[in-house]
Amino acid sequence: MAAPIDSHELDDKVQDMYRLVAEHPHQSYHFEMGRALAARLGYPEEILDAVPAEALESFAGVGYFFDLADLKPGEHVIDLGSGSGTDAFAAAHLVGAGGRVVGIDFTPEQFEKAGRIAQEAGLDDVVEFWERRIEHLPTGPAEFDCAISNGVVNLSAEKKQVFAEIARVLRPGGRLAIADIVTERPLSDAIVENTDLWASCIGGAAQEDHYAELIESAGLEVREVRRNDYGFMSSQARGASATYGVKSVSVLAVKP
Repeated sequence: MAAPIDSHELDDKVQDMYRLVAEHPHQSYHFEMGRALAARLGYPEEILDAVPAEALESFAGVGYFFDLADLKPGEHVIDLGSGSGTDAFAAAHLVGAGGRVVGIDFTPEQFEKAGRIAQEAGLDDVVEFWERRIEHLPTGPAEFDCAISNGVVNLSAEKKQVFAEIARVLRPGGRLAIADIVTERPLSDAIVENTDLWASCIGGAAQEDHYAELIESAGLEVREVRRNDYGFMSSQARGASATYGVKSVSVLAVKP
């Protein structure tokens, strides 16, 4: 069995990685970024045009799920791992002025960038960003109609806790629409114990069937799982993808 991951080291590596994504979006990383990636993943032009360009340049998602989320005007949405705000701003466009979107992120530079963009774009009456952890959501129970997340839960060493929190804050009938990295085969101990590979969205990826079990153990019902057209850029990440079946999926689950 793999040794437990050093959570403090993991936090540092994740924050270092996504600080760079926020501050230097045009550098080269092991993953694609920006509007071209979002378009290839399936984001419609109408949604991309509604997202401030400065947020979109730091988009590092792994899939599209807003068709699964099926957001309606006036709904309340929580975005776990909101980064520089692309998905939160997209959700705000869909729920409209009568809705509410809360983005949660624990990387200070991402949180600060997203909040500044919201103010400058005049969207802070609908979207707010909180510098918090996704394992401990600072909201009451049954406050949201939908929870969204893009390429983030794999970064947490406490996935069971994350899904329990999502179930807690969703209203009955509420949806979880998420894109994330999973595997077809168990990762080696060397990969699971490597915090650099965790921060690269590989080391913490759960097996696809276990990922669905974690969602359902929180009291949600998985309704749809589909594979996304997503691939990593670096040779190390591509090698792991080939060996262990590392891939991106989008998932819809509903709270009964």
